[in-house]
This record gives sequence, structure tokens and C-alpha cells, in this order.
Amino acid sequence: MLCIWFLLRIMSCSKYMPAPVCLIENDENGKLRVRKEAKDILDGITEPVVVVSVVGLYRTGKSYLMNRLAGQQSGFALGSTIESKTKGIWMWCVPHPNKKGHTLVLLDTEGLGDVAKGDSKNDGWIFCLAVLLSSTLVYNSRGTIDNTAVEKLHYVVELTEQIKIRSTEAPDEEEGEDSEFVRFFPSFIWVVRDFTLELEIEGKKVTDNDYLEFALNLRKGVSKKTRDYNLPRECIRRYFPSRKCFVFPFPVTSQEDMTRLEILQDQDLAQQFLEVTGHFCDHMFVNSDVKRLKGGHIVTGQLLGHLVEIYVETISSGEVPCLENAVVVLANLENQTAVQEALKVYQTGMEELKKTLPVSIENVTCEHQKFSSLAIAKFTERSFKDEKMEYLKKLEEAVSMCYTDLLEENKMTSERKCRDLLKNLSSDMNKRMQDGEYSQSGGYELYKRDRDAIVEQYHREPNKGIRAEAVLEEFLKEREPEANSILCMDNKLTENEKQINSKFILGFLKYRM
Repeated sequence: MLCIWFLLRIMSCSKYMPAPVCLIENDENGKLRVRKEAKDILDGITEPVVVVSVVGLYRTGKSYLMNRLAGQQSGFALGSTIESKTKGIWMWCVPHPNKKGHTLVLLDTEGLGDVAKGDSKNDGWIFCLAVLLSSTLVYNSRGTIDNTAVEKLHYVVELTEQIKIRSTEAPDEEEGEDSEFVRFFPSFIWVVRDFTLELEIEGKKVTDNDYLEFALNLRKGVSKKTRDYNLPRECIRRYFPSRKCFVFPFPVTSQEDMTRLEILQDQDLAQQFLEVTGHFCDHMFVNSDVKRLKGGHIVTGQLLGHLVEIYVETISSGEVPCLENAVVVLANLENQTAVQEALKVYQTGMEELKKTLPVSIENVTCEHQKFSSLAIAKFTERSFKDEKMEYLKKLEEAVSMCYTDLLEENKMTSERKCRDLLKNLSSDMNKRMQDGEYSQSGGYELYKRDRDAIVEQYHREPNKGIRAEAVLEEFLKEREPEANSILCMDNKLTENEKQINSKFILGFLKYRM
């Protein structure tokens, strides 16, 4: 029975996808391309992702398993005829039921060996992309794991021709190539559908995993027939050391019911089939790891979207996907974004300070140090493989430029505020000047008193900023000619008055005599 709480969690998730979307398709020329709608969805997922891909021959029921992992009865198309329903690679993103803060990305691939398409090269690339993108690869087959079933998984043999670890490899590195592949390949699950045999080997009951390992046993000998028999098994054992098997019985008894699985309720399905389905889903939820890059960096939805584009563009250009190159390209893209996001942290923080300008240098420096530290922390969290600190230096340069601009803005804001303040404070004095109040004897003392009052009032005004004293000094210097003129006039008027008074006194004395 589907988990109700899982469904509720999916419905409440902001990234809930009501249905799968096509992630990778073939264009009119047969080349692979990424669908923008799917890429946009991945760009919106900042959480780590657990990526589960299912591959297998067409019409083997791959999509049904993926629907169950999504916690849904339907979603990925289930064909009820011999025609393959899934074309390209389809994607369904749902909140992970076990790992909080993680997204489960389900990739349902086009059925391999579709006779209608008849393009084995395209099949090979679909399988290759499933391996490159997933953290767990599910191979879905029907019947038994016999030699025919193993041979149909011949795509594993071709992996070393379709994937490169490094952009340049020295001859002596070829020997260790297999171990390198193992480090970056997903865990492997072989699902056997519609299994009707008893799980016995040489008369003894065995587990599903024992059955898989028995089927992968190598034959002794050096003949071509033996080598051909062993090659796919060696590749599976070598490239997928972490592997598991689930054997599913028929879900229903009638052929008619087999064609309408997506509308059947759990009570209509075989109990043993439901039990295996439950074990399969539980294993996937608990044991499927977060997708990681070469070097161990955790992949988010955004990174996965970039990876898809990088690999598809490489394949479409006729090149072989290279893990090292992909990581380098991805690191450049991601580190550019990391610089932008980190710079935004700094700028957003300093915007609050801008609202309070002008402030002291100490204030600006303190906030600069605080938000530059937060920006570097944000960059460190998002960036990876910036070993030469190239992008960190770009961030530091950008922050430094913002800081320099802010210092200049703080200075200019202080300048404007101080000049406006002095303009307002000196308006009365300017009016007295126009009215000629200072153009009389003793005018300079009156002027000096008013000027000193302006300075005193100016000093009492708070929050003038770093240009307060400099602007005041400039203000006083600008008015020096004016003050000197008033002083000179005052001195002349005073001298004239003295002469007049002197003449008046002399005249008065003569009159008395």
C-alpha cells in the first residue's frame, strides 16, 4: 500500500512535480538534446539529489517500478502493447522519503533494443547517460538471468569506449583505469521481473543476491567462446562491485490485468509481488547514495542540470564524455555562480548600511568585515575545485570594488549633508549681509558673532559623517574674503567716526573758549 505520509509530503513540497517530464530527447536529426522545461526544474533544486535511473529492454515494465518509487500509482507511461512508450530519458523529482532536505530524482530511460527505432548507437548513449547521471542504476529484465539476459547487457562492455576518466591518460595509467571507473560508477541493482522458477542452486535454497552472483560466475578456459561468455560478466563484476538483485514474481495472474497495472489497486496484485516491491523501495530509499562528482563533491539539482547539458552536448558533438572535463566545466560554471551569490550576500548586507549613511569609517569597516566574511563563507559553501583560488580572488576583487564605491558614497553623502546644513544655518546671516547690517561701524563684531553661532550650532548637529570638519573648514575659508571685507569696512567706518568725533570735540572746545 502506498505511504500516505509520503504522498502528503510530496503534495506539500514546493518542487512537487505532478507528472514526469522529458529530460533528454532526440531532435529531428536524431541527435540528443536537453529539454528546457526539465533543465529549469533542476535549476530550481538547490538540495542534494539522489538519482535513480532504470534501464532495460523495451516493454519490460521499467516505468512501473519508477512510479512506485515516486509513491504514485501512475506517472511514467506504461505501455500495454508491444510498442515502447518511453522515448529518450524522462525525469520525475520528488522529495526524498527518508533523507530530509534531499530530492529523489527518478530517470526512466527509453527501452533498449526497440525494434521500431533500431538504433543501437542511440541505445548505447542512453545507457551511458544513465550510468553517468545516476547514483543507483537499476537494470530491469524479464524471466531469468541466463546467458541471453547477460549478453543483452552488452552495453556494459562498451562503457570504457564511451566514457573517459581523464582528458589525457598516460600509457601506464591504463592498467588502473578499471578501478577509476568503479569509484565514479553508480551502485547496481538487477531487477528480474515475472520470475517463475524456484530460487535454488544445486538443490539448495538461495537468496536473490546469490542467484545474481551465480549467474555472474566466470568459466575457466581461454577459448574465444569462453572469453565471449566471461567478458560481460567480468565487466559487471568489475564496474559494479556494489550490486544487488531483486526477483519479482508475476504481479497478476491474467494477461488482461498485466496490460492495466497502473489502474489496479494493491489488493488486486499478488501479495508476494507487493512484498518484493516494498523491499525494493525500502532498499532504494535507505541505501541509494547522494550523487557525487569525481572528487567527492555533492551534486545538487542545479549541478545535475549542468551535468546533463555538458554530457549531452559532448555526445552530440561526436566526442566521448570525459568525467574530468565535465567536472572542470561544471566547476567553472558553479564557481561563477558562487561568486555572484556570495557577492549578493555582501551587497545585500551593505545595502542596510547605505540607508544610514553618512557614518563613521569605523562603522563602514566593521560592516565590511562582517559581510565580506559571510560572502566568503557563502562562496566556500557553493564553490568547488577552486584550487588556484582563481574565483575566490575574483570575489575578493569584486567585494573590494564595492567597498571602495561605498567609501566614496559615504564621503559624498557626508559632504552633501554638511554643505546643506551649513547652507541652512547661514541663511539668516546671508540675509543680514544683503540688508547691509554688517556695513556699519561695529559690523564685523556682529558678523563674527553670527558666524561663531553658526559654527557652534553646526558642531551640535549629530551624524554629519567623515567630511564634517573638512566641509566646515572649507566653508570658513570660502567666507574669509567676505569677513576681511567687512573688517576692513568696519575699520574705515570706525576711523571716520573717530575723526568726526575728534573734530566735534575740538570744535566744542573752541566754542567754550
